[in-house]
Amino acid sequence: MIPMHATISISGDLVSCDLNAEAVVLNLRSGRYYGLDPVGARIWNLIQTPRTVQEIRDILLQDYEVEPDRCEGDLVALLEKLANEGLVDVRQ
Repeated sequence: MIPMHATISISGDLVSCDLNAEAVVLNLRSGRYYGLDPVGARIWNLIQTPRTVQEIRDILLQDYEVEPDRCEGDLVALLEKLANEGLVDVRQ
């Protein structure tokens, strides 16, 4: 599990664009495309500048009506998926 103090940043060799309220990410190494829903796109835009998981969580809690525990759990789950696909770097 990614700790709250970990810093998240976008990996190299990626191209992304906003599409309506969503985002599309292309991993240039693998050639795979990924789609992010509006909340995922918000997170993607937030990590254009490296941020801690705690910072991202705090911003999302201001932006959306969601319970803190659910926000944290969903955020960490998404970040782990992005890290496993090589889309983000996690620095602890």
